[in-house]
Amino acid sequence: MTTEQAAALLGVPRTNVPNMESGRSGISPERVRTLASNYGCTDRALVEALATMAAGREKGWWEAYRGQLRDGFLDIAELEWRATRLRIAVTVHLPGLLQTGEHARAVFEAVIPRLSPNDVDVRVAHRIDRQQVLDRPSPPALDVILHEAALRMEFGGPAVARRQLEHLLHMSERETVILRVIPFKAGGFPGAGQSVVYAEAPVPRLDTVELDSTHGPEFIDSETQLGKYRAQLDAAQAVALTPAATYDFINALADDL
Repeated sequence: MTTEQAAALLGVPRTNVPNMESGRSGISPERVRTLASNYGCTDRALVEALATMAAGREKGWWEAYRGQLRDGFLDIAELEWRATRLRIAVTVHLPGLLQTGEHARAVFEAVIPRLSPNDVDVRVAHRIDRQQVLDRPSPPALDVILHEAALRMEFGGPAVARRQLEHLLHMSERETVILRVIPFKAGGFPGAGQSVVYAEAPVPRLDTVELDSTHGPEFIDSETQLGKYRAQLDAAQAVALTPAATYDFINALADDL
């Protein structure tokens, strides 16, 4: 359907359609449903999920950091906030949602080029603020696969590392949080060199994968790629310890520090 045809069906100027499609202007739930009908979309669950997103146009807490941090940091926070479930696999760094403030500070102080003390403070504050999503009345389920290497990285020194491991144990006791460790002896596994956050939405077609990189986050939402990352996470989970065995494993590491 051409832009002109779509605009005519909506009864709006031609320029309104590309502005809505690109996110430059807002869109109401009613207009989402109208567009879906006009375009012949019969996936009711998808349409209602999109309409719900359009209705939730209030500014999130992360907007307070706009202008202080790159947009990618804000996008990660919103992605976590909107997700119904988060599946995370990490090799060297611990997930930001499970980091203590002192661990996060040690991570940001190791960034190259070095950050100013103020930039470090802002990034630490943002990382800790992200964790409020886990304290909501209905938080997203958090399923994390950690490699032993991530647990043994002593960011900030042994004392900080020990408190970080104790924090992981405490968080793992929550009903909505599951931790699984892949020990060194498990050998290789799919995605061993990559950190992956798979954010599940109310409907699978709105799922998103976030990949960490040196230059910032990358977001993937194509159906083919999503399938590959689901399979990768399933394979990694298959070689990981059970949540109960993971608790004992982390507890033993903490006792050694």
